[in-house]
Amino acid sequence: MRVLVTGASGMLGGGVARALAARGDDVTVLQRRPSGLAETAGVREVLGDVVDAEAVARAMAGQDAVVHLAAKVNVMGRWEDYVRVNVVGTRTMLDAARRHAVPRFVHTSSPSVAHAGASLVGEGAGPTDPEQARGNYARSKALSERIALAADARNVRDGIGPAVTVIRPHLVWGPGDTQLVARVIRRAQAGRLPVIGSGAALVDTTYVDNAVDAFVAALDRCEAVRGESFVVTNGEPRPVSEIFAAWARAGGADPSPTRIPTRLAYAAGGVVDAVTAVRERIGTVDEADPPLTRFLVEQLTTAHWFDQRRTREALGWTPRVTLDEGFERLAAAR
Repeated sequence: MRVLVTGASGMLGGGVARALAARGDDVTVLQRRPSGLAETAGVREVLGDVVDAEAVARAMAGQDAVVHLAAKVNVMGRWEDYVRVNVVGTRTMLDAARRHAVPRFVHTSSPSVAHAGASLVGEGAGPTDPEQARGNYARSKALSERIALAADARNVRDGIGPAVTVIRPHLVWGPGDTQLVARVIRRAQAGRLPVIGSGAALVDTTYVDNAVDAFVAALDRCEAVRGESFVVTNGEPRPVSEIFAAWARAGGADPSPTRIPTRLAYAAGGVVDAVTAVRERIGTVDEADPPLTRFLVEQLTTAHWFDQRRTREALGWTPRVTLDEGFERLAAAR
């Protein structure tokens, strides 16, 4: 199968591209900077942006399937930048897949598209809610998921265009992770590992190899499960303080946390959000992720764990690496 993977310079996208190439698929990757996969995995590399219709067309021609992982994922940033990559980029990819008669399209979303601030306890893939989703990233991903599912409905109606399946991986981590693990380790090394409130909120995470397997399974079953969204996790909810401590230990850092009262953290996050809103209006947003925002406080103090029964049944997938095995692999890779 000829497969186009976007966002392959990231940990998850690179893992998906390598897994597909290893099983014999003809893989093309599209991203703005070299991924190194052409040399290490033997894939074809196209440099370009997902909003560049010409670059997308070059990468899309002749493909049998697409796994679209490219996204702007920072906590901070201008709304226009999230829209450009996550919304316009998704539409550009879907339109090109339809024009080039690509049969399968796996779109990457996030459980945050259905999170309005309250705990998610044993939930499935709830409906997207761009109005209530917290933060620019979640709102833009909610919009992009709606676009993807609307495209699938249009393709069914017209009898042309790819079958679209949506995967919402939750907190993917593993060796080489710069989004979650590296930040936790850096803060632990500096003696500033934050635990807000009790740290007892149960949170699902996903070891990267399991997430990769889920994307490959979704690609293989895309036409059978088209038009659906699936949350993917390890299915092992743990207290957030326990997860942070395990990551810190794996990185050789002291896991002793700095405990911050929830009210104080929420107030501090509100100040950061207010300053960011002003800076966004005048075009001077600092995209370096701050220590706290209200979104981060909500994420660290509310439960987020999910019912995986439909995901596992529909995709024929189960996690093969437990969290404890993942922590061991993380430490071994240090």
